[in-house]
Amino acid sequence: MRRFVVSVAAVLVAALTCSLLTPAVAGAAVLDDVAARLATIPGLRIESSILIGERPFFVLRYTQPGDHKAPDGEKFEQRITLWHRDFARPTVLHTTGYGGVGGPFVAEPTRLVDGNQLNVEQRFFNASTPASKDWSKLSIWQAASDHHRIVTAFRKALYPGKWVSTGASKGGMTSVYHRRFYPADVDATVAYVAPHDVVNRQDAYVDFIQGAGTDPQCNLALRNLQRNTLVRRPAMLAKLKQYAAANGLTYDRTFGSADRALEAAVLDTPFAFWQYSTQASCASVPGSATATDQQLFDFIDRIAGWSFYSDEGTAGFLPYFYQASHQLNWPDVASRTTWLKGLLRYREAGDAPAAVPDDIEPKQDPSALRDVDLWLKNSGQRMLFVYGENDPWSAEKFAPGAGTRDSHWYTVPGGNHGASIGGLPAAQRTEATTILQKWMGVAVNPAIQHRTVDPGALRATAR
Repeated sequence: MRRFVVSVAAVLVAALTCSLLTPAVAGAAVLDDVAARLATIPGLRIESSILIGERPFFVLRYTQPGDHKAPDGEKFEQRITLWHRDFARPTVLHTTGYGGVGGPFVAEPTRLVDGNQLNVEQRFFNASTPASKDWSKLSIWQAASDHHRIVTAFRKALYPGKWVSTGASKGGMTSVYHRRFYPADVDATVAYVAPHDVVNRQDAYVDFIQGAGTDPQCNLALRNLQRNTLVRRPAMLAKLKQYAAANGLTYDRTFGSADRALEAAVLDTPFAFWQYSTQASCASVPGSATATDQQLFDFIDRIAGWSFYSDEGTAGFLPYFYQASHQLNWPDVASRTTWLKGLLRYREAGDAPAAVPDDIEPKQDPSALRDVDLWLKNSGQRMLFVYGENDPWSAEKFAPGAGTRDSHWYTVPGGNHGASIGGLPAAQRTEATTILQKWMGVAVNPAIQHRTVDPGALRATAR
């Protein structure tokens, strides 16, 4: 299992300071006005509200059907945050694909169009979960229907203007799925580093990783690190068990054993390295035969994270692993690893189903992403995709077809899973910014400040 989603803090967040938290009379009036309009939306309740820089920020709970095919059945409350700019400005629908963002933040498209922003927590994450936990109701259509109801309600009560959806990684995927099922809900979509693994067993990930970066010696060092770790399996396993005892972690329920968790982490390490690091980090890879057991152990912990492979570490991401096993598919990081021949014990050690308990493991649906792929190639329009050149998730990405209209693809040179419009070369950055602003009907200002992503900040991230 690799780290599946980039940190919102690293890619999308604009810094906030306590000095901004000073209410003003004008801001308070706007806060009351927004709250009054929110009160007209059936099933919506305000959990909290505050002024930030005289802009209203709300934490909301919106009642959703557990099953959109049975709207009178079980209900649950979905967490939404709203940062209000102006009723006449465009609105950005930001989807994390995971749990909701903890506090106020500004997504890159929000800043580029100076708009309102809704951030939506994905169903089955955190408290946005039906009490029955009927996993069959966690599908890309059900989630898209959540977003459809949200857009419909907020467009009517507050924001009748232009809308753009956005998200990074699984959040970007979620934005595309929403467009597939409800293409008229928003006017455009900006999807960052969004993988699109249409045929599960036709993976390009391992081959892509072997060509990442500018120095082949870096990937040789990563291969040697994997091999040296597994050759020393008894010593490394003893270290993992010692680490688990010291940190109160177990490795029994999800993977079945610490040994299998160790193998999964080793397999994931090159993937995670290129996902979050850059060519400049290659010198830190302990790829020589003289590397000590502790150096190997510490490097894998820093890149892949031993705690993530524990029962406790994977628990919060069970909804992701369920979705990957059911519809989203997953990278096969063990395929074509000839340098590990004779050292692997578990065929599916790093596959998503390994993290799903047997009693809820779903049957794989190979038709779901094929359907999305056909829609994009035949009918997709006003889509903007941003990828990182060295990000392994770029190995299998969304691609246009004969029927795709007014859509654009960009790749950040040397970029990883933190790729953004702001990281593009100047000419492409200007072009992408202008496209988005024209889509949203706002004054074109391609020189607007972009956030430059600090790859080092990507360490504090969910998977």
